[in-house]
Amino acid sequence: MILVTGGTGLVGAHLLYKLVSSNKKVKAIYRNERKLNNVKSVFTYYTKDYESLYNSIEWIEADILDIPNLSEAFKNVTHVYHCAAFVSFEPDKYQLLRQTNIEGTANIVNLSISNAVKKLCYVSSVATLGKTMNNKSITENTNWNPEADNNVYAITKYGAEMEVWRGTQEGLDAVIVNPGVILGAGIWRYGTGSLFKKAHKGLKYYTSGSIALIAVEDVVEIMIKLMNSSIINERFVLVAENWTSKDFLQTLAKSVNAKPPKKLASMFLLKIAWRLDWLKHKLTGKRRQLTKHLVQSLSTETSYNSNKVKETLNYNFKPIKETILAIGNQYLK
Repeated sequence: MILVTGGTGLVGAHLLYKLVSSNKKVKAIYRNERKLNNVKSVFTYYTKDYESLYNSIEWIEADILDIPNLSEAFKNVTHVYHCAAFVSFEPDKYQLLRQTNIEGTANIVNLSISNAVKKLCYVSSVATLGKTMNNKSITENTNWNPEADNNVYAITKYGAEMEVWRGTQEGLDAVIVNPGVILGAGIWRYGTGSLFKKAHKGLKYYTSGSIALIAVEDVVEIMIKLMNSSIINERFVLVAENWTSKDFLQTLAKSVNAKPPKKLASMFLLKIAWRLDWLKHKLTGKRRQLTKHLVQSLSTETSYNSNKVKETLNYNFKPIKETILAIGNQYLK
């Protein structure tokens, strides 16, 4: 029996489809019943006759911070895909990020050990990888620098990874994947799906940085291949292509038949924008849309290298341009 956490998110929902369509016995945990519609939406991306596949999933209402209900979910489980996470770059969300990403992962690791789970796959992020000098590509061996000005999301995802590595020292077999920005269809209200929604409404500006991209189908397929392999206690960078932000946003606009952004948002403009966003947050209580760390990320050129997973699994990624255009077409439908 396979357990999937974060099943109502982009990666989790696409993963669930791949697993149940391969006749795997699957449990999935959820916190919010309304978000179950996300899974159905993703399933319709693959097939119109999705009801029987969806109904084959054993859904369990639980939170990764709720140990009693989580313990129930682990009964008869042999393999765990831990996809649940809280994503935010907002400094005031740091404690919530710590609880969900670090404490929640610690709970998953501890229950995996106590229930003799055979293997765990943890979905981390390229945010936990360090930086290189002289614009060299970042790999699995690029060390995290705890003294750097790291954003709150990266700090807590790194802490979650430490919980997984701690588990491997206590006898748990595990693999970690570090994907870049994951592109996929089916969920449009938040995550990368919302970028297509924003592009459809119209984007005026692009930024000077770069973005590491991968299709959700690639992430899911690699996770399954790693779990079915004899590979243990390894991590893998998952980035299909490194694009400039300009090329990405212009292709995004094209995919939804919108006008592409033509103006560069200068660093001066972005610095004003994140300060105004902070002020708006203080006055209205609305969630931050732009932070200092996010501005730095949007304006920095970074390259990631995925040769390890390509060579280990003999894997070829889906072309990103085709992926963006296909998702845009799905959004328009």
